[in-house]
Amino acid sequence: MTRTVVESKTKTAIIGFDEPFCVIGERINPTGRKVLNAELEAGDFSRVEADAIAQAAAGASILDINSGAVFSNKMAEDPRYADNNFVEPTLMRELVLRVQAIVDTPLCIDSSVPGALENGLAAAEGRPLLNSVTGEEDRLELVLPLVKKYNVPVVAISNDDTGISEDPDVRFSVAKKIVDRAADFGIPAHDIVVDPLVMPVGAMGTAGLQVFALVRRLRDELGVNTTCGASNISFGLPNRHGINDAFLPMAMVAGMTSAIMNPVMLPVNKKKILVKKEAIAAAGIILPEDLDDETFVSLFGMGSTLSKAGKEMAAIRAANFLMDNDPSGGAWIKFNKVPGEDAGGRGGRKRRRG
Repeated sequence: MTRTVVESKTKTAIIGFDEPFCVIGERINPTGRKVLNAELEAGDFSRVEADAIAQAAAGASILDINSGAVFSNKMAEDPRYADNNFVEPTLMRELVLRVQAIVDTPLCIDSSVPGALENGLAAAEGRPLLNSVTGEEDRLELVLPLVKKYNVPVVAISNDDTGISEDPDVRFSVAKKIVDRAADFGIPAHDIVVDPLVMPVGAMGTAGLQVFALVRRLRDELGVNTTCGASNISFGLPNRHGINDAFLPMAMVAGMTSAIMNPVMLPVNKKKILVKKEAIAAAGIILPEDLDDETFVSLFGMGSTLSKAGKEMAAIRAANFLMDNDPSGGAWIKFNKVPGEDAGGRGGRKRRRG
């Protein structure tokens, strides 16, 4: 069975056909996160550290660290900051050092800048996952030597110099090309985790069927593990959690072995709580004066004021149990047990006496 081993100084995460599904936490990424980007530009890593702790607590087996920040203010003062090749290598090293100082979760070094990839690999303890290589010729020549030099596994994304094809056969061919080229460098297939590229089902109705079939081929014909950006499937749709909750177990059954995703249910902020309370008051409903915010948001189905494992994590853990990757359901019971509650060992309908 194919197993991809990713390690920190003290922990091992295994992505494999016969292993529990591996969640790669995506939160440490300034792309599209204006507040985080601004904090990093100011040298503030507190949110990064909090995100690392929250994702590990929610059940992420690996933490992705992306250094793709844009330092607009510094750019105005020093034109070198307009070049990601200048910004990302230094930032990546600092991110890796900060994160591994507070959690012992294995890391995934994520950048399009070769210097950032090498700095991340040099700073990381253990055996991180490298994200990523594509089928583009220049990318293959830049990244595969790093993979070989540091003896690490790598995410292989199924696009090449022609871009991203909507044809799954083309994406399979790109993946095969990467596996073959990696073999030329002495990199085994078990150290390649293919991202077959999930298309949004809102834009392409067959996107789910495509990726399920493609994952099966990648597993059966190339013998590689697979991953994806899980939220891509629901992009642009309402109730994205509902789509994701269905997609992830179905992908697991098809053979997908990991996903890059947010494992954390983001806390409800004060503003949303206030708006909801005003709406309730306008409806003439009187709430107890001593009702705390956590009880309030729970009562009205708003989530939680705390960072907790997201809904997708429940779907993944249930699928692990159903696929016998959680013997006796120990992880499922632990995940769902309410403090002080008897989990109960026997199920089924109770028989009525006499």
